Amino acid sequence: MLNFTNLTLRRGPRVLFTGASFTIHAGNRVGVTGANGTGKSSLFALLREELHADAGEVSMPPNLTIAHVAQETPALGRAAIDYVLDGDAALRAIQTEIRAIEAAGDGHRLAKLHADLDHAGGYTAMSRAGTLLHGLGFKPGEERRPVMEFSGGWRMRLNLAQALMCRSDLLLLDEPTNHLDLEATLWLGEWLRRYPGTLLLISHDREFLDEIVDHVLHLERQTATLYAGNYSAFEQRRAEQMAQQTAAYVRQQREVARIHSFVDRFRAKATKARQAQSRLKALARMELLAPAHADSPFGFGFFPPRKLPTPLLQLEEVGVGYGDDVAVQDIRLSLAPGDRIGLLGPNGAGKSTLIKTLAGELQPLSGARLPAQDLHVGYFAQHQLEQLNPALTPLAHLQRLDPKATEQDLRNFLGGFGFHGDQALGDVSVFSGGERARLVLALLVHRRPNLLLLDEPTNHLDLEMRHALSVALQEFEGAMVVISHDRYMLRTVADRFLVIADRRVQSYSGDLDDYSRWITERNRERERRELAVAAGSGAATERATGGESAAERKERRRLEAEQRQRLAPLRAQLQSQEAAIERLGQRRAEIQTALSQPDMYADGQKERLKSLLAEQADVAAQLAEAEDRWLSLSTELEAHPTHGG
Repeated sequence: MLNFTNLTLRRGPRVLFTGASFTIHAGNRVGVTGANGTGKSSLFALLREELHADAGEVSMPPNLTIAHVAQETPALGRAAIDYVLDGDAALRAIQTEIRAIEAAGDGHRLAKLHADLDHAGGYTAMSRAGTLLHGLGFKPGEERRPVMEFSGGWRMRLNLAQALMCRSDLLLLDEPTNHLDLEATLWLGEWLRRYPGTLLLISHDREFLDEIVDHVLHLERQTATLYAGNYSAFEQRRAEQMAQQTAAYVRQQREVARIHSFVDRFRAKATKARQAQSRLKALARMELLAPAHADSPFGFGFFPPRKLPTPLLQLEEVGVGYGDDVAVQDIRLSLAPGDRIGLLGPNGAGKSTLIKTLAGELQPLSGARLPAQDLHVGYFAQHQLEQLNPALTPLAHLQRLDPKATEQDLRNFLGGFGFHGDQALGDVSVFSGGERARLVLALLVHRRPNLLLLDEPTNHLDLEMRHALSVALQEFEGAMVVISHDRYMLRTVADRFLVIADRRVQSYSGDLDDYSRWITERNRERERRELAVAAGSGAATERATGGESAAERKERRRLEAEQRQRLAPLRAQLQSQEAAIERLGQRRAEIQTALSQPDMYADGQKERLKSLLAEQADVAAQLAEAEDRWLSLSTELEAHPTHGG
């Protein structure tokens, strides 16, 4: 367990929290929440002994193995999967010692080390690392690419995989979903629910927290308070506490009334469609929890667009992509005021490419993009954060947009995005990622767009700002298309979903829960490998074909038969590797049993010992090669459209 006793922590002259006393028991899954700057990351640094308490103490069990995600990734020439394997430091230490002992010829020590390697899961390590990489969105074959070839966001995924590879007692995760898409976020949630150790998780994704944590450690006003239950339970308890504070009562009621009007307005238009009902539930929950956000530093709304032509934008038989690489084709889409669309689809399917084409930043490869004469696009993407002028202040950025506005009006506007007082006059060069994201949103809102295109708008935003953005988007009168791994955001702002898969855009009739369950099951099937994937895809086919005609069923069966025939050689190779792995594993166990016998090290057994050690090394090499080949074949098979859900 982790015991915190009367703990005080400072950064420079500023007190982060003081007098904190609480206990985190082994196996607890704790969500660490609080506004930016309250000490969440500093608490992690304290546990890693990079910081020291200013008062009080933290006690931890001896020899506790702690895993965390590195913030930097060196530009290495080694393979991504080898970089991930480095996360298991104990395993790497055994492997290093084996190489040294093999050179020294110490048979007795070598036998013990191979037993330690087996106990540490050394013979399955490559498969475990491959599972982590594929779960986090890396495509088959990319595990062999050098680390240096990946972009910054993908390197952060490598760092996350490396942390998960560690067989840790305590796992510290600071915003692990920031660089993930929805599919990888769902996979990570499933992985963390199976994690056997103690977890401390900093996240601003409330649904992610809800599904994983059983306690919430909330930092605010220089205090640290541990609550039992998931994030929703904490938020409701905090709402009850704040509702009792009379100073906040008027603002609470105003917030409740505003959100209540959203719910009523949407209910008046809603049908019995599952997506509409899901949206109503999310909005009703916003009403219930409004008091918990009554003291939020953020409060803003979108200005009414100057003009709202119908349609705002149309795509006619459009193909999108880069050069000769077509990501999505034959897109027919019409956007009108009031449309609220969430884009779903696996990583690399073309969601961001479609958004860029809608924004006009990328020209269609085919077909026509037909904007209305008065179309005014507001486009938010992560690269927009880098286009801010680091030498300018938030106020100066706004003054360049609206030189006729008074300074006080602009400062009042910036206050709604958390830039109060001198914060509006600070250079962007020293801003955090969250502050930059808030400024980009402020600039976007001030431009009065009639079409919003949002590509992961919640990255770097804390929970209060995410809530404020969700509320503001409810009042937006134009059209909106959003990509987000934050399911709470999608539930509260999207009326319908489009799925991008197999180079096509299709309407999705289910709600977000249906989609999440489908993705989670697909990830489980992938981890169960070939047999489970085959069974899962068969069940999925049966579910999906309930409404087919006889002719359609016949054609589908013919195509499936052709597909099975094409995949037969691949399946045969896979089965051959499985048989080899089983055979080599049995021989490895026999050798280890022989080497564990004391009489094997008698003088008369030297030649026999030498022969066994040589065979042991050879078997280990063959086994590693067979597992590597099995992993490659498995991922190749799963990558086929009929596998992986």
